[in-house]
Amino acid sequence: MAAAAPAVLPLRPVAGPRGLPLLGNLPAFGRDPLTFLTRLRDEYGDGVTWSLGPLRSLFVSHPEHIGELLGAVEQTFDILDVGWAFRRVAGQSVILSKGAEWRRKRSLVQPTVRPRQVRLYASTMVDCAQAAADRWRDGQRIDVLREMALLTQRVVVRTLFGNDIGDQSSALGDAMIVAQHEVGAELRSISLFLPGWVRTRARRRVDAAVTTIDAEVHRLISERRAAGAEAEDRDDLLSRLLAARDEDGRPLSAQEVRDEAVTLWAAGHETTSTALTWTWYLLAGAPQVRARLDDELRQVLGGRPPSIDDYERLPWTQQIVKESLRLYPPVWLHSAVARKGATLGGLPVAAGTKVWCSQWTAHRDPRWFADPGAFRPERWDPGASEAVPTHAWFPFGGGQRTCLGARFAQVEAALLLATLAQRFHVDVDPGPVRPKAALLIQPDGPLRATLRAAGSPLG
Repeated sequence: MAAAAPAVLPLRPVAGPRGLPLLGNLPAFGRDPLTFLTRLRDEYGDGVTWSLGPLRSLFVSHPEHIGELLGAVEQTFDILDVGWAFRRVAGQSVILSKGAEWRRKRSLVQPTVRPRQVRLYASTMVDCAQAAADRWRDGQRIDVLREMALLTQRVVVRTLFGNDIGDQSSALGDAMIVAQHEVGAELRSISLFLPGWVRTRARRRVDAAVTTIDAEVHRLISERRAAGAEAEDRDDLLSRLLAARDEDGRPLSAQEVRDEAVTLWAAGHETTSTALTWTWYLLAGAPQVRARLDDELRQVLGGRPPSIDDYERLPWTQQIVKESLRLYPPVWLHSAVARKGATLGGLPVAAGTKVWCSQWTAHRDPRWFADPGAFRPERWDPGASEAVPTHAWFPFGGGQRTCLGARFAQVEAALLLATLAQRFHVDVDPGPVRPKAALLIQPDGPLRATLRAAGSPLG
């Protein structure tokens, strides 16, 4: 007999909080998106209808519905185009493309971040972390996010472009910071619904930032192409993008290479620096977790720098990163739009409905995580009694459109943490730190800390 199909968890949406005329729930969402989405989950349940301005929306919180939604993108749902600013920065990269064009671009980009390639980049990651630690001094005061951003920017510049590009990396980094800020701000404001031809001051700032980004990236592409055969043996991401060919033998155009390079830059730089910033914050308040990390690093590495071969031998380091991504997932919101005939939890979803799910609310749901606000990497111990449903943890998305750089990001975060933690403690200043949801979830202000050499008293 054929096996019975697994039962579908029914979805029974209820109406969420009443909104304002035209604006809907946008003001409440814009003031504090994380609190608003948590309220939807806690006060209304696993399926809630709400309105983001004129957008007819559905918010789902149960892992089964989240997994179904993520798996149905490219089938009965499309990725949602979230605003002019994001589109202006990302162009038509793989994260915004749809259908046949998405499949073509994914097939071209995916080989650049396969495990074999990540293995090649691991030594660069460690070299950059070693260089950062060499500059650090016992007792030095730092802004943690800034330090992590400088480090991950160095990594992505070397892995993406193959070398340090000096002042250009600073110009690119500054422009990307502006762009990221404005993309996040647009998501929470009425500007999200303004037509593209309306040029607000914020949009003019985006235009200026993108002009800088385009000029630098196109210059690098032109230089690499002009190098011809000299560049063929290079193994950086840009060279691989330029060498990629689809099944018809077509390369990516200069604009397509630009779009993918900018996307890889943002994914490999901003998200990892943010994840590491929250990791140091959490470790500073968890001395027992830090002590177990120190023990693992001593036993496995014995004072030498880590390598890719050590990655699987550092399970506690990996679990710290995983738990940090649970509590403070850099990407906090996922959205899709229903096509005709879409269903979710056995319920027909009207074409055009915007369906949302949130890493922030799923990762902190007390049904799946006991004491959800606590930093407990032991949750992820092999054989832990706490069973976590699939898609209760999804910092890199899921389904066919899982983040292509997931492996790169996880390896990078663990190796950078292991390299730096061998040499320093990062003693974050006491006091509450409030997460702010822009494009990514980052601290709402500078995260100040004092560096303490690992061999110093208390270190």
